[in-house]
Amino acid sequence: MEAELPFAHEAGVYFPDQDSLFVTSNRCKIQEIDDDAIMIHKLVRERDGKWTKSKIDADIPMANGGVNYLNGVLFCAQGHHSTKGGLVLMDARPPYRVQTLVNSYHGRRFNSLNDVVIKSDGSVWFTDPVYGSEQGFCPKPQLPNQLYRFEPDTGNIRAVADGFGRPNGLCFSPDEQTLYVTDTDWVHGDGTIDDTRASTIYAFDVIQRSGADFLANRRVFAMADTGIPDGIKCDTVGNVFSGCGDGLNVWSAGGTLIGKILVPGGVANFCFGRSGELFLLNETKFWVAKIASSIRGALLEGMGIGCDESKQK
Repeated sequence: MEAELPFAHEAGVYFPDQDSLFVTSNRCKIQEIDDDAIMIHKLVRERDGKWTKSKIDADIPMANGGVNYLNGVLFCAQGHHSTKGGLVLMDARPPYRVQTLVNSYHGRRFNSLNDVVIKSDGSVWFTDPVYGSEQGFCPKPQLPNQLYRFEPDTGNIRAVADGFGRPNGLCFSPDEQTLYVTDTDWVHGDGTIDDTRASTIYAFDVIQRSGADFLANRRVFAMADTGIPDGIKCDTVGNVFSGCGDGLNVWSAGGTLIGKILVPGGVANFCFGRSGELFLLNETKFWVAKIASSIRGALLEGMGIGCDESKQK
């Protein structure tokens, strides 16, 4: 699928029962709005195998990354000058009702939430870089470039990691003993590029102290050799996939680069679909890649969202 506008930028949240996924666009001008805006689209695979695209009108200010949550999509809303960003839950079916779960860190406005993942205990982990301010649609940052952990049931929110240039994508290993976080400081929001800045995937040990999750033993897991590692996910055996400047890169759990799916213009984000399927977001293009059928995404499997092809419509 291809379009003139960069409709396929972030999110990539797949629902096997609908054989569809939700994607967010890059910033773009749309006819009714003078300022930059971000659109949400639903991509549906029809019975003939063709894909259709429909725009979703949901009140989510500058939506970016997203994840399956409570039969809906939990979006990172970056916010804009007049509206705070935060975590916003949208129903996966019409009328696509939305609910804001959190929009500040103890009263301090978030910078511009980027990506999000759910741990099996129900906690929500997300990154908050300063891209929104650099791109001119958010006010001056009030917080460092950090990673947060949020408990929807209690409202408790904690900063769990700092020291990033621009924290971006994140995912857990299948056993949730490791958290991977991409740092895309190589490129700033104004488009400036510096080869001496981080284009790196960091790994952390997830440990428990006093009944709470903490991150320890930060280490370099891998560095993208082309562009930045943006969206990131694991398969069920622990291999690490990340969208990079030359396509989708794959590392073993030991940090060895074991393969690439080369895509002209690179891959911003992606998600796993049916067994052996990958949905690649390439800004103006949406690609479906087919790899070994035994390869499944750890995120959907861990959340109990099966991708059995025989059960698809």
